[in-house]
Amino acid sequence: MLNVPSQSFPAPSSQQRVASGGRSKVPLKQGRSLMDWIRLTESGKDLTGLKGKLIDVTEEELKKHNKKDDCWICIRGCVYNVSPYMEYHPGGEDTLMSAAGSDGTDLFNQIHPWVNYESMLKVCLVGRMAVKPTVSKDYREENKVLNGMLPKSQVTDILAKEGPSSPSYDWFQTESLVTIVIYTKQKDINLDSVIVDHQDDSFRAETIIKDYSYLIHLGLSHEIQEDFSVRVVENVGKIEIVLKKKENTFWKSLGHSLENHNSFIPKKDAGLYYRRCRLISKEDVTHDTKLFCLMLPPSTHLQVPIGQHVYLKLTITGTEIVKPYTPVFDSLLSEFQEPVLCNSKYIYFLIKIYPAGLFTPELDHLQIGDYVSISSPEGNFKKSRIEELEDLFLLAAGTGFTPMVKILNYALANIPSLRKVKLDVLSIKQEDDIIWRSQAEKKMLLSSRFDIEFILSAPTSEWNGKRGYISPALLSEFLKRSSDKSKVLICICGPTPFTEQGIRLLHDLNFSKDEIHSFTA
Repeated sequence: MLNVPSQSFPAPSSQQRVASGGRSKVPLKQGRSLMDWIRLTESGKDLTGLKGKLIDVTEEELKKHNKKDDCWICIRGCVYNVSPYMEYHPGGEDTLMSAAGSDGTDLFNQIHPWVNYESMLKVCLVGRMAVKPTVSKDYREENKVLNGMLPKSQVTDILAKEGPSSPSYDWFQTESLVTIVIYTKQKDINLDSVIVDHQDDSFRAETIIKDYSYLIHLGLSHEIQEDFSVRVVENVGKIEIVLKKKENTFWKSLGHSLENHNSFIPKKDAGLYYRRCRLISKEDVTHDTKLFCLMLPPSTHLQVPIGQHVYLKLTITGTEIVKPYTPVFDSLLSEFQEPVLCNSKYIYFLIKIYPAGLFTPELDHLQIGDYVSISSPEGNFKKSRIEELEDLFLLAAGTGFTPMVKILNYALANIPSLRKVKLDVLSIKQEDDIIWRSQAEKKMLLSSRFDIEFILSAPTSEWNGKRGYISPALLSEFLKRSSDKSKVLICICGPTPFTEQGIRLLHDLNFSKDEIHSFTA
């Protein structure tokens, strides 16, 4: 839901309660209950009349659809064909018809703004309102269309014509909440697509759409509480950020624009944004590797997508130093378990400490409660790379296996075409240096498609497994396809010399560029 009201919502004295007090339900015909409507929406019938297409609806086109058997209504920038829903509407047909062919957002907000209309009407979605620019003095009113819909963002000249459509945003409020709605016009948006930070007077929401960055950057007009919620309606590519007001007062505006507000530019041009995170714990894993737990600020929403990394930043002798690291599951070192739900407030890193290095000794000297700056996620790995794969080979050196764990977990759970997932971990000196061994062995028992090998470079005589370094012979044995023409992807991660040598050897074995993904930062 957009927001779930408490027992006292709306407040007894609010205009919303006064306005809705006289509303009454109408008797529905037999077979027109909510459950009947849900069954109808799941029946596969075309309830829009557009055969699954989404269109941009002009104000003129919307006005044409104003009859009971052809009734389109706009709610918060989205247009729905509500004709099939007429007989199922508890408030009766007359209420819907009063908004026929027009923007019904104000009517909806007046009667029941908390109703999850996106879910109830998702199969009735016709499309989005087309923006009709107008001129105004204030940016908050500029290019305003139905119910305050904001226009296409300031798209830079760099944006290629074939790139994704420019997003837009809108906002609305209740007595205690402010909801910012981002319309991405994409259907592959999820919670790790959006990063939200509220620090001091700055509110920042960055949405990653393919290889582009859409930024909302505002100085809010009023104070808000630390905690907020982020929700994604995937079928329409809509993001809702629900803020809690510190005081239940009416906001005349959302705020004033800050640097690069409402911009839509290539991600590579957006620059890195950091937030300060507190060190919660650090735990010895091996003699030279530790697990660090950092806590995100309470007013930050950040989830790192599969196969991507972040940069940690420290100031060392007056100079800012950054290093890339891939977060790991908190369950990585505990008794084997599949991660079910990402804890969005904590982020974990498995880091090898190099005594002669510059960055990691400084990181290791931090005390619990000290702060480290963490960037927004970076990386060019896309989950689409593993769609319809048959063989997935993961080649890692030491702690280079960290991005591989999330990839293999996702692949085994979501790619039914996969016949084989194999992980080789090299550049481990001795058996005591092996990380994730018991969990990996248990995973092999649970999935016949998964296999892992740990290859030691300086083992004791008691080691019965493989030993050695990356080589043509080792790769030839490792990279055995499930069939001669199977669709394959090889991921490689480790120190730069290891990765560069590995890529050369893979090319020598006639693997193409499209079949190799290297994790480099």
